[in-house]
Amino acid sequence: MNALTPAVSTGPLPASRKIHKPGVLYPQIRVPMREISVHPTAGEPPVTVYDPSGPYTDPSVETSIEKGLARLRHEWVTARGDVEAYDGRHVRPEDNGFATGERLTPEFPIRNRPLKAKQGKAVTQLAYARAGIITPEMEFVAIRENLGREVMRGKLQRDGEAFGAAIPDFVTPEFVRDEVARGRAIIPANINHPESEPMIIGRNFLVKINANIGNSAVTSSMAEEVEKMVWAIRWGADTVMDLSTGRNIHNIRDWIVRNAPVPIGTVPLYQALEKVNGIAEDLNWEVYRDTLIEQAEQGVDYFTIHAGVRLHYIPLTVDRVTGIVSRGGSIMAKWCLHHHRESFLYEHFEEICDIARAYDVSFSLGDGLRPGSIADANDAAQFAELETLGELTKIAWAKDCQVMIEGPGHVPMHKIKQNMDKQLAVCGEAPFYTLGPLTTDIAPGYDHITSGIGAAMIGWFGTAMLCYVTPKEHLGLPDRNDVKIGVITYKIAAHAADLAKGHPAAKTRDDALSRARFEFRWEDQFNLSLDPETARSFHDQTLPKEAHKLAHFCSMCGPKFCSMRISHDIRAEAQKEGMAAMAAKYREGGDLYMQADETGVPVVPEAPKPS
Repeated sequence: MNALTPAVSTGPLPASRKIHKPGVLYPQIRVPMREISVHPTAGEPPVTVYDPSGPYTDPSVETSIEKGLARLRHEWVTARGDVEAYDGRHVRPEDNGFATGERLTPEFPIRNRPLKAKQGKAVTQLAYARAGIITPEMEFVAIRENLGREVMRGKLQRDGEAFGAAIPDFVTPEFVRDEVARGRAIIPANINHPESEPMIIGRNFLVKINANIGNSAVTSSMAEEVEKMVWAIRWGADTVMDLSTGRNIHNIRDWIVRNAPVPIGTVPLYQALEKVNGIAEDLNWEVYRDTLIEQAEQGVDYFTIHAGVRLHYIPLTVDRVTGIVSRGGSIMAKWCLHHHRESFLYEHFEEICDIARAYDVSFSLGDGLRPGSIADANDAAQFAELETLGELTKIAWAKDCQVMIEGPGHVPMHKIKQNMDKQLAVCGEAPFYTLGPLTTDIAPGYDHITSGIGAAMIGWFGTAMLCYVTPKEHLGLPDRNDVKIGVITYKIAAHAADLAKGHPAAKTRDDALSRARFEFRWEDQFNLSLDPETARSFHDQTLPKEAHKLAHFCSMCGPKFCSMRISHDIRAEAQKEGMAAMAAKYREGGDLYMQADETGVPVVPEAPKPS
């Protein structure tokens, strides 16, 4: 392995192993999950958790980024008989920002001929779902979403408020098909990204998270970006967006896609801008169209398209505190004003759909006019664009294209639900995909927290995927550690949303960790957490000895003031004297204790009636 293509992060997380569940309709599929073992004294089965990390955490699989991942879905795609291989376009100097010599990142060493739909065919998961077909991708997703729920059928207890979401006790392939056909969920799965393990984005499924990576004109390299992708999915990112804006965009993206077991998203406008030397006014439909085809051939799974930025919406941003903060939105606004016409993205949207339909590239309809400060939240510009995104959604659906809608941004807590409600109404329940939102503007360096608050709330209200924010937001390009912090923060937000929605089996991991905490099984506490390394590190800073892993206290309270240790003493005393005798004591206590019935259940006295 040379210096340019170093090894990436591999190996299982503590006490974890990769397991695979086979399909029923398609026995050849193997759905990956992570199984976390607990100490034998617990007398409990392992805890199964969702796992987007791909083969990088499976020690039985040898990975090499020069070879890329196995082409898992290639046979699934070709077996349908509606695609054809072709030579594809040739890489041009402008594809890599005119980088040459030592500045040019080498091409990925293996090139497969791209696939596209045969004439008159639609190869999208939406088209198949509407035709009543259950694809291998759909069964894969159903098994993945259940996380062992089949063994708990009939035992699950609903506890939450789903705000109209129709979350089933058990996810079947038929349910997945129907949700995709309805447009309420998408399976981002470009036919030229066979390395990806299918996943689903929709409010009736687990809340997903996205991590952004990408080089810039100032810093970063291919090796760093591939490692950031692998690092992000190790900690739980469900999709990754490559937002590169500097040189070598094409080649870096190829390395990322070929090594990505998760869907990869892009903003094609960024690369198109590089092709015209960064001059927004020089952009045109021909350059943009060529960029779409280039990226579709590489295997990009979803495009952010800022087609909702219309000419007559731009004046609505003039009185904003922070104007237009979306890069794509500002580029298109500048183009529209210079040419004094609607954007080529809006005018050519049906042609964009035709391209996406031929490769099954999903749309993430961009919110180019999203608020960049809480002062601008829920304003006329933001909601005018949302109305247009609803119109574009219908056009895309008519072309059998999968669609999700991007959302804000910076929104104070009391205005968040209005965003969710309006998006559901205007966009026909297409999945919502939001950046945060950030709930306050006063915490640069901590915007993973300001946004995590909003993300948990809007995820509870119905957002299907949350785009992470790192501590470097507004300050700089995130590094490896920033990526991990952002992903963990958003895994917390997404899981909190699943709990609040009453998602079946969402509590399984919480309950297992709570039992481990009460029983002072320290290793199980670490291993069941989202970040075992950090949990163990914090514990060991003050109690580093192995003997401390058996202690019935931590350094916060010490042995004499540990509430859980005291609770154990109370339980032991109760068991010693017998629960019936203890209940009798409580009843005899009169006013000293709350009254109880014959079974020991407290009786709450009625409130006195007003005279």
